Amino acid sequence: MNLRRNLEALYRAALAGVDPEPCTAAALTDPVVARPIASARRVGVFAAGKAAAGMARAVLAELGPVPLLAVLPRGQRPGRRLPGGSIRFASHPEPDASSTRAAREAIRFFRGFGPGDVVVCLISGGASSLVALPRPGLTLAAKRAAVRRLAASGTPIEEVNRLRTSLSAVKGGRLGRETRAALVTLMISDVAGDDPRVVGSGPTIRGRRGDVVRVVASNRDGLEAAGSAALSMGLVPGIVPRPIAGDARAAGIRLARRALELPPGGVLLAGGETTVPLRGRAARGGRCLELALAAAGPLRGAADVMLLAAGSDGVDGSSGAAGAFVGGDTLRRAADRGLESGGDLRHADARRLFHGLGDLFIPGPTGTNVADWVFAVRAPAERNISRG
Repeated sequence: MNLRRNLEALYRAALAGVDPEPCTAAALTDPVVARPIASARRVGVFAAGKAAAGMARAVLAELGPVPLLAVLPRGQRPGRRLPGGSIRFASHPEPDASSTRAAREAIRFFRGFGPGDVVVCLISGGASSLVALPRPGLTLAAKRAAVRRLAASGTPIEEVNRLRTSLSAVKGGRLGRETRAALVTLMISDVAGDDPRVVGSGPTIRGRRGDVVRVVASNRDGLEAAGSAALSMGLVPGIVPRPIAGDARAAGIRLARRALELPPGGVLLAGGETTVPLRGRAARGGRCLELALAAAGPLRGAADVMLLAAGSDGVDGSSGAAGAFVGGDTLRRAADRGLESGGDLRHADARRLFHGLGDLFIPGPTGTNVADWVFAVRAPAERNISRG
């Protein structure tokens, strides 16, 4: 059994389970969603976030040509069927002047619709940075500094987003309040609990009667799709019920120990978002690489177990990868190559180590974002095992 190939297949299946285009298209068949759109005098579409392009394609395929404003991460390819003049690119993970321009244009877009109209709002992870306008009296530099300090301390993303909202002129429903049109908000969630007020800092969640809000895909949907794929491989999946959170290295140790308890042919499926306190470190990496590195210790010597930690968006911090594979021979191979010594990984450079081993996982940007996944598999008994 090729453990690496199986883990990659689980990741691809999870991605398919949260593909923005079919998930959004399915939501449009819900009568509660479809009814206000069908009866509107005019319909506009606003999309922001890492999944904005796919979500917008689904809506345009259903509605035909309607006014559209889509804000995507700089460098992302919007793909087919999106009119070029309707697309704006802005900064992620930190806002810059392009983000404030996008926010001001979004305000103008919303103000262009009124009573009897509907704006279909497509929000996904990354929207907080892509559409950013400080509240009056606050500069963008001061807002960025405050958010950066909190994020660098390892604070959970929910608390970071609450600060972003308190400092913003568009988050927390404020963008939605710029119009008298009804709003239909469809979201792809990258936060634990899938609270619409937290996804992208909830720019269109204004609590007004007649508005419709739906979360169309989440981390759990990806885990369930991966579970179905595991069954088709003849493996036995088990989903960790609670989202992973807190310190990435502590989570890596916990999940590695759970992986060692898997029966032959068992699969561990977990998802969520951890944190990595920076503490002045300059090494390239991200929370998935830190989690995988921490898992290497408990997995040492377990030749029949392998783990993959990877971001659903295909990007893990500054690493240039989505995450990494780790198994029972990771530390031995690292020592053989002079990448690790003494087993003390607390100050190791995760990106350098996994790059040196050829164990980085680099699928490229995926066009969606539902936080991170951790998959582990134990080979069935009496089968040949290959790392891949």
